[in-house]
Amino acid sequence: MKKFLCLLLCMVMALGVFSACGNTEPAPEAEKPAEAPAEDAAAPEEAGTREYTDDTGRTLTIPAEIKKVAVSGPLTQIYAYPVCYDILAGFSKSFSGDAAKFIPEKYLSYPELGQLYGGKGTMDLEALLAADPDVVIDMGEAKKNIVEDLDGLTEQTGIPFIHIDATVQTTPEAFRKLGELVGKENRAEVLAKWCEECYADIEAMMERVDANGKRKSLVYCLGDKGLNVLAEGSFHAETLNMMAKNVAEIADVVSSGMGNEVDMEQLILWNPEVIIFAPDSIYDSLKDSSYADAAAWGELDAVKNGEFYKTPFGPYGWLASPPSVQRYLGMLWLGQLLYPEYVDYDLKEEVTEYYRLFYGYDMTDEVYEELTACAFK
Repeated sequence: MKKFLCLLLCMVMALGVFSACGNTEPAPEAEKPAEAPAEDAAAPEEAGTREYTDDTGRTLTIPAEIKKVAVSGPLTQIYAYPVCYDILAGFSKSFSGDAAKFIPEKYLSYPELGQLYGGKGTMDLEALLAADPDVVIDMGEAKKNIVEDLDGLTEQTGIPFIHIDATVQTTPEAFRKLGELVGKENRAEVLAKWCEECYADIEAMMERVDANGKRKSLVYCLGDKGLNVLAEGSFHAETLNMMAKNVAEIADVVSSGMGNEVDMEQLILWNPEVIIFAPDSIYDSLKDSSYADAAAWGELDAVKNGEFYKTPFGPYGWLASPPSVQRYLGMLWLGQLLYPEYVDYDLKEEVTEYYRLFYGYDMTDEVYEELTACAFK
């Protein structure tokens, strides 16, 4: 049925005949994210379909064996890559520049399929149909109209669109659901356990911090002027709220990853102890004495005291962009930055382990220093 619907849609859209896209051959052993288990035992070939109920409560008919998946956007891509790297039909957005070094070269040729929510792009249905995935997976926060959106796309393309809830706290369970969906339970379990242990360590640390009244005030600034903030209560601010007192208390919290726009007067009123800048915001400008707005920013105690930092990035930001599992790195970093006397882990070791498990990447001292160059004084 899916093949028929895809062909019908292609004819209606006058798209012609699609050529096959993407490299979906299994990766060589050395390129596989995660150490052990190296691979799940191959399930016997199984024809037919099965019923699957996703986290929106929708029950869909999907193939009994999932051989190829697509993702709804960059957030899902971060979750899906370490589990499904060898069965991805394509990337939401291709890797380039410094981000590409964390991904094995053979996967960089995967087609770009676009994204459903957020960002400047939309999902490329022509490319999606050409890639011919068994399912399209959406992970993260359930958007307001998600049932209507995913039902509409499922009907339009003939490809089941599936949502899995994933917050910072529920990330381990999200990995387990993903592993069960695609038949890679063992691989997903390795990642789930790492996340569980990390989250438990951070929770225990923050209990000690709060018991001693040491929680620091903080604001996360982004945008080309640094005047957008991730407000308390925002999905994108989950890790910030866990690790510090997020002073950006705003009545009407926007759901966009660009946060709420404020003015300098508001920042001065909040006057946080620490400012965290997004990777592509104005941190570098504040280090330049000729920056036009340097005097205004200099009114803030965090700037006066040199307590402003840039979020590490590679191949995604560590704190909020997108708000996915990579935020676990952000929690570890903020713990070391804000409360070093309470930390009982080695940040470099944890970061190295994360990149090994989630990207199959061997972290060098040089790359670690590059990643954290603006993350500490």
